[in-house]
Amino acid sequence: MRNFNPKEHVGLLIKFINGRVVTKINKNLADFNLTGVQHEILCFIDRNEHERDVFQKDIEKCLKLTNPTVTGIVKRLEEKEMIARYPSSTDARYKCLHVTEKGRDVICKSFKFGADNIEKQLVKDLSDDEVKMLKDLLYRVLKNMEE
Repeated sequence: MRNFNPKEHVGLLIKFINGRVVTKINKNLADFNLTGVQHEILCFIDRNEHERDVFQKDIEKCLKLTNPTVTGIVKRLEEKEMIARYPSSTDARYKCLHVTEKGRDVICKSFKFGADNIEKQLVKDLSDDEVKMLKDLLYRVLKNMEE
């Protein structure tokens, strides 16, 4: 039997990279009382609410998260007073999500610790051509997994 080498398994490498990215993001956001996923949802609402009403279903669909996951995160963000729910202007049965001033303040202060910082670290020793190739390859891998 040959020795197990994680370098020979694309899926394991992706899993290990993801684990380290999630750990680093959560560590960077701990001072703001946020997890990486909470920050991602907060930013999603902030980016989209100026163009249209944002509903929980939009988050589920775009970020590929389950309803119970998004429900729990939205509830926690609401308890932290970073978002608020309001009745939709078109149908009061539906609740729109809005980032509060506190939430916007946290986004501004925490952004430098978020994805941009991690992205720079992920590709720091790669040329521009290598970064483009890596993105292209990872996108193709993602598409393969959606089949």
